Amino acid sequence: MSVSTMPVEAGLIKRPMFAEVVANRPLTPHLRRITLTGEELDRFAYEGPDQLARIFLAPAPGAELHLPHSEQWWPAVQAMPDEVRPIVRNYTVRRLDAARRELDIDFVLHGDGGPASAWAYTAAPGDRIGVLSDGAEYAPPVDTDWQLLVGDETAMPAITAAVEALPPDARAIVLLEVGSAEHEIEVRTPVGVTLTWLHRDGAPAGGSDVVIRTLRELALPAGTPYAFVAGESTMVTTVRRHLCTDRGIAKDRVYFCGYWKHTAH
Repeated sequence: MSVSTMPVEAGLIKRPMFAEVVANRPLTPHLRRITLTGEELDRFAYEGPDQLARIFLAPAPGAELHLPHSEQWWPAVQAMPDEVRPIVRNYTVRRLDAARRELDIDFVLHGDGGPASAWAYTAAPGDRIGVLSDGAEYAPPVDTDWQLLVGDETAMPAITAAVEALPPDARAIVLLEVGSAEHEIEVRTPVGVTLTWLHRDGAPAGGSDVVIRTLRELALPAGTPYAFVAGESTMVTTVRRHLCTDRGIAKDRVYFCGYWKHTAH
């Protein structure tokens, strides 16, 4: 597991910190937004809209949560006895309000019994969690004329946060893959941004080619692009290959990250 080593503004924190649930509300049938608060969240190191947050959960329901107290957190976690070692997962910050010491994380409910999904389904005000700021990668170069943002449910927090932070004159094409229309959420978009929801309509997550089919038929603008592609690993690599090989976009203008990998059952 890699740990970000990017320099951070003095006074900001890049070690695990405690937080507790303020609210847990459903956005769609399979997406919940959990608002957290904590004494140190005003110093949570926020670097960009795809801000990675490691979350730390107690090893079992009802167990006490123990956190490492150093920026060298991963060796410390590994050294903990099994019965107290926290569960660590990766999520993206949807919103940080440092002044109010509030942080939102959107959790996809996979229905697979995973510890983070199960925790998010039942998390109630006062429940404790650990959070850690661990870097961000979304960084359009200054010469960017237009952006292409592509992802699935797991990339929605990063992409929607990026869209809502765009300046009023920005130009962007956004493709977001979800199960169906009931999984769409409200997103504030500047006038020059086109957001298209792509539905799998019965296909499992990671089992649809709707993104690449749509992209192949899409007329892209002239000018210098920046592409941000994230989500299921095969979808991400297929889109990157299409953009660089078929569309001739330079590789250094395409950021891509596989957040998860579909495994056929």
